[in-house]
Amino acid sequence: MQGTALHTGENVNLTIHPAPPGHGFKFRRSDLPDEPLIDAVVANVRTVERATTLVEGHAKIHTVEHVLSALTGLGADNALIEMDANEPPIGDGSARGFVEAILAAGGTVEQEALRVYHEPSDPVVYEANGSLLTVLPDPKFRISCTQVGPEGRFTQFLSAEITPEFYRDEIAPARTFVFYEDVKPLMDKGLIKGGSLENAVVARGESVLSKEPLRFPDEFVRHKILDIIGDLALAGRRLKGHIVAVRPGHGPNTELARALVKRHTDIVASAPRPMAAEGGVLDINEIQRILPHRYPFLMVDRVLEISEAGAVGVKAVTVNEPYFQGHFPGHPVMPGVLQVEAMAQVASLVMMRRSENIGKIGYFMSADGVKFRRPVVPGDTLFIHCEMISVKKRLGKAACRCLVNNEVVSEGELLFGLVDK
Repeated sequence: MQGTALHTGENVNLTIHPAPPGHGFKFRRSDLPDEPLIDAVVANVRTVERATTLVEGHAKIHTVEHVLSALTGLGADNALIEMDANEPPIGDGSARGFVEAILAAGGTVEQEALRVYHEPSDPVVYEANGSLLTVLPDPKFRISCTQVGPEGRFTQFLSAEITPEFYRDEIAPARTFVFYEDVKPLMDKGLIKGGSLENAVVARGESVLSKEPLRFPDEFVRHKILDIIGDLALAGRRLKGHIVAVRPGHGPNTELARALVKRHTDIVASAPRPMAAEGGVLDINEIQRILPHRYPFLMVDRVLEISEAGAVGVKAVTVNEPYFQGHFPGHPVMPGVLQVEAMAQVASLVMMRRSENIGKIGYFMSADGVKFRRPVVPGDTLFIHCEMISVKKRLGKAACRCLVNNEVVSEGELLFGLVDK
């Protein structure tokens, strides 16, 4: 594609190359020394005024949302976008030119790799400065968008499932727009140097100025959806979810993409950590030789550290735990009392390894200062830390904490005694 850039007014040539699985979307600045690559990821977003700008090293790309929207809308996951300037051509202000070029070249092809998604199981929300964007769980990709102009002008709403066919026919042709009162401030900032009525719709009062009639009665909200799709491509993977957007913009859109990335990062970080089979001080067989507990009440899988001063145990929480059948089965959460039991079992291991206590059994006497700070769910790995506060003959007092992903989820001080069987 050839054309003029909207904000810089420069002439630009753009070529979209196929890319291998896992490549994602990347831009190449062929006009710069060493032809640097810029990853189209939200971590590289720098400015979002009237367009989304990416920066990596000394290379910069302005107004990436339309070409990314076209690729994403047509179902692409990987592409190398080569340009000899710092901004793609604006075309007619929509994504239609990119869509037509992609389809003329043969469209998308299936690759030998499984597609990965952002699939939120709970709402993901971003709200600031009058904008509200929420992603709700949904097996499809849907957007419900409300566009509101100054003083409520041109308020429009559209809700639809975004498929490649719907995107091609109903979203891609929608052109960018600007309100007349914003034009001079944008020009004063050095923006829209390449802007004209051939590549934008101008709203003045209750009227619109355009080289051609509106393509849709609700063209403004359709372009907002176009921008949302392009900006959310910066989250690095496709979305299965229902986006509900009120007063969206490039800033809120990219912040929602950032929230999706953070959510994924948190999930990965909280996943069970692999441990070598020989790792740990006590394996399950040794634990069972010391503790009398058995299925379904043994709450320690392994002990990583143990001494007379304390211990660190591990419990892998799986959806197969028997208590999940009746404890919030629609929203499985590990009962807090069983977290306390896990603490007590680790503390008992410390006490019962002492030579004078071999063959005894431990009983709870009290639990003080118990706090539950966040739910423990299937897939979590519980690290149970126990520090002995005092040991007097057959009485022991311990400060215990349960952690998931280095975050305390529960804690308390336990007093227990050992008696002969």
